[in-house]
Amino acid sequence: MAQAKTFTQSELDQVLRFVSSKKYAARDRAMILTSFWSGMLVKEISQLKMGDVVNEDGNIKSEIRLSSDQTKGDQGRLVFIPNKLRDELAAYLKTRMIRNLDVPFFHTDKRLGFSANGLCQWFFWTYRRAGINGASSHSGRRTMITQLANKGVGVRVLAGLAGHKSIMVTQRYIDVNDDMKRQAIELI
Repeated sequence: MAQAKTFTQSELDQVLRFVSSKKYAARDRAMILTSFWSGMLVKEISQLKMGDVVNEDGNIKSEIRLSSDQTKGDQGRLVFIPNKLRDELAAYLKTRMIRNLDVPFFHTDKRLGFSANGLCQWFFWTYRRAGINGASSHSGRRTMITQLANKGVGVRVLAGLAGHKSIMVTQRYIDVNDDMKRQAIELI
């Protein structure tokens, strides 16, 4: 199976423009950016509860603690939320009427939580309808890891952010492109 497509900034912008006219534009934008800016797996995004993301005072947390039930592996993990994603999640939260800490953070059309498979399909079809081929629910995660590697973040830090036990797994996520090669050769 081919690896998920790594997005350029213009492709991400294209998808964000596409979802901006949809019924749940704020939700859709927040889900996409959660994938691209936190590196969470689709299962982890689908499993998020309001209490995982929102503090008791109503503010978005800077770190999300995922339990082993929410992750792919048998261990929980800590996900760091950058300020720009916190702002996006706060904008989405303004569209939510329910603040019960046990309800799903991201909702379906029926106001229920997404299943991992349902959200996987949502990402696939959203990207396809936006005109991006080869993209999947893993594209945001892979793009984030590649962008951070391109900015000089070490593979051990990347593995920690991705929740990988082995740096060998993380290295497979890094998409080497011509821009990375151009920048590398200029270091000589």
